[in-house]
Amino acid sequence: MAKEEKDNQTMVAEFILLGFRTLPHLQIIFFVICLIIYMMTITGNILIVVVIIVNRSLHKPMYFFLGNLSVLETCYISTIVPRILTSFVTDYHIISFNGCFLQFYFFAFLAGAESYLLSVMSYDRYIAICKALHYITIMKNRSCIQLSLGSWMIGLMAAAVTTFFTSQLTFCGANTIDHFFCDYAPLLMLSCSPTEETEMAMLVLGSACTLPPLLLTMTSYIFIIRTILGIPSTIGRSKAFSTCSSHLIVVTIFYGTLIIVYLLPKESKLRNLNKVFSVFYTILTPMINPFIYTLRNEEFKKAIGKTIGKLALLRISFGIQFK
Repeated sequence: MAKEEKDNQTMVAEFILLGFRTLPHLQIIFFVICLIIYMMTITGNILIVVVIIVNRSLHKPMYFFLGNLSVLETCYISTIVPRILTSFVTDYHIISFNGCFLQFYFFAFLAGAESYLLSVMSYDRYIAICKALHYITIMKNRSCIQLSLGSWMIGLMAAAVTTFFTSQLTFCGANTIDHFFCDYAPLLMLSCSPTEETEMAMLVLGSACTLPPLLLTMTSYIFIIRTILGIPSTIGRSKAFSTCSSHLIVVTIFYGTLIIVYLLPKESKLRNLNKVFSVFYTILTPMINPFIYTLRNEEFKKAIGKTIGKLALLRISFGIQFK
């Protein structure tokens, strides 16, 4: 009998992302803000990658990881924001079944990869400050590539498993997602099949993608702070702390908002609050990363000046050639 009722139900072929439709009078303002944030994020992260590639003085492990993070952040925000911008302009909030799970896959992949990449960056700062004499021998090119590739691969595999488990659920009847992108919690709420096994798999994989890198990051910074406090000169302490303070700010914002979102009770009254905190780690964090890492880094600011100078000379030389 239960099987017959299930067969008679209409299977979901598409979802409706409510996004911020509850605030219709602010749609234009939201569109302008999101567009500005998206353009600033793309421009800032691409600039970081170009500056690192062009300047040989930045061919160091710290900047190698920063370049990886910039590429990741560009892909990360591009997974979510263009779809939001389209809904603001066209008032079209429908996303196909496959499109929804594709968005969920890339979001989970990039979020997991970022979590581990941030921990790798904290490990790099730990070696640079606490094991300075052995830094060159430990953080070799091959080691940096392996650590970076490992972060991407962990995110890739974890996302594949989580997407597989979620896609095995049955969706019938309601198809309205009260969120601005396809996240796993709203999808589980729409399922008309048992979700216990999927929730358990999500919990295990989610913990594996957040707890180990978070613990590694915290442990690294405990040793870093202890080492910095042991430096006798004030100038030395200030210089040492400046090399890792930017990364600490990014880690705090990313993990802080991520933990709040997934620990909040899944009540209807808190859904808007959930959306607000989700904006932080999906949209705002990728935007502020370029500013935090560059504005607080004198070496990088000098490299930007050199890059602009090289591009200006290149433009002049091309202009002379074609006259």
